[in-house]
Amino acid sequence: MSALKVRRLLTLLVLTLIAPGSAQVVTGPSRSSRPAGWGRARLAVAGAALRVWLSCLVLAVLLVGLALLNRDWVLGLFTHQWMIRPLALLFLAGAVIWPVLLLDAWRIGQAPELTQRSRRWIALLTAVLMVLSLALPLAVGRRVWAAADLLSGVFGSGKHSAAVDGRYNVLLLGGDTGPSRLGTRTDSVNLASIDEKTGQTALFSLPRNLQNVPFPAGTPAAKALPNGWNCGDVCLLNAIYKYGEDNPKLFPDGRDPGAEAMMQAVQGVTGLKVNYYVIIDLQGFQDLIDAVGGVDMNVAARTPIGNEHSKVRGWIEPGQQRLDGFHALWYARSRDATSDYDRMARQRCVMNAMVNQLDPATVLRNFQGIASAGSKVVATDVPASKLPAFLELAQKAKKSQIKSVQFVPPVIVPKHPDFTEIRRQVATTIDQLEGRNDEVGTPAVTATAPKSAPKPVESAAAGVSSPGPKASPGSGPSSPNASVDVRSVCGTS
Repeated sequence: MSALKVRRLLTLLVLTLIAPGSAQVVTGPSRSSRPAGWGRARLAVAGAALRVWLSCLVLAVLLVGLALLNRDWVLGLFTHQWMIRPLALLFLAGAVIWPVLLLDAWRIGQAPELTQRSRRWIALLTAVLMVLSLALPLAVGRRVWAAADLLSGVFGSGKHSAAVDGRYNVLLLGGDTGPSRLGTRTDSVNLASIDEKTGQTALFSLPRNLQNVPFPAGTPAAKALPNGWNCGDVCLLNAIYKYGEDNPKLFPDGRDPGAEAMMQAVQGVTGLKVNYYVIIDLQGFQDLIDAVGGVDMNVAARTPIGNEHSKVRGWIEPGQQRLDGFHALWYARSRDATSDYDRMARQRCVMNAMVNQLDPATVLRNFQGIASAGSKVVATDVPASKLPAFLELAQKAKKSQIKSVQFVPPVIVPKHPDFTEIRRQVATTIDQLEGRNDEVGTPAVTATAPKSAPKPVESAAAGVSSPGPKASPGSGPSSPNASVDVRSVCGTS
């Protein structure tokens, strides 16, 4: 008889674990000294929990079926606040109700015939199951709520920009709002051109001290500045963001006039329409790195911690190592005893390391920290509904080459840049990345590269120009058409 009672109690616990509320529905009103109203209320709660659970299972099966037909559409549902906020609340409510139903199932199954030993180990089992039924939905609910905060705090809404010639062009800006600065200075300017189907990426790095930057023809900024951003050493590329903030009427299309100004400027320089922007505040960059547990870097050269405005406080030694947020930030921004162009190379290596190491498991494991840091340091106009598509492209980019061009001396002269040559190199790099002939899709140009720049050497591999000697993170390209694989430059595979 005692064994039968044990099996009955275990069955009630398993039923509650698999389908919360089912044990109470199966056993009916509780026979106890408690008021009859208590039994009805308990059954009502259990019945509601069971119906919600079954509805969720049916909905999950339906979504899985729809995902087989259109995965992006299904994932896109979970980028809307009206979807993920209630989902988070549902999990948090489950963290309260599920353990209570397990405890009630244990109470229902108790019988005087059970031995003291049976009661003890079943009570221990029940306690363990209650902890799990509390911890699991609580952890998921907190992550889902953090995702909602991240989406509302970081991603844009309403603006959709179609791919141009099968590519998305995303402007990546590193903004520095240090106490010694007036406004935001975007010292890191990179344009990622991503194939919308394959994820193949070309990364174009522009120096912060680029001058005479033009704006696209027909824009209010081009009419206001017919000669471009041209006022000597004061009008550098990294100052255009503040110019946009100070002149919002010239950049009315975006919610961030400074970012819109930078998008138009980069479009004027490269000839590529910029679809979206992403701004990373370098002051909070280290929080993002720390949130994922650091980043593995192949440090090419001894790098000082400090710059021309502060005393060197230490060094980042060369070699393969894992950098925390503080050291990764200084590796990306240090300029003491080195140049802007060295820093540009290090920055693209840090970005490449982040792309390679942010796998789904790492993101899920550290999601709350990433979400908390992300909402403070990242801003973008990428619509939340486009997030699933871009996450898929990011996964594809990890498996393909990331071609990179740094527009630095001797490729260009930042003070007197040849924008026609820059646009030619941009078009040529994209053509090479997609396996097209160099002449296909490359505009005819009469301008030539600076005389000091060596001519590209044709490689036997798919007709891609060779950059000559292997580049390092401390050096720029050595030829006018030096598109290189970021992984090889940064010492990663």
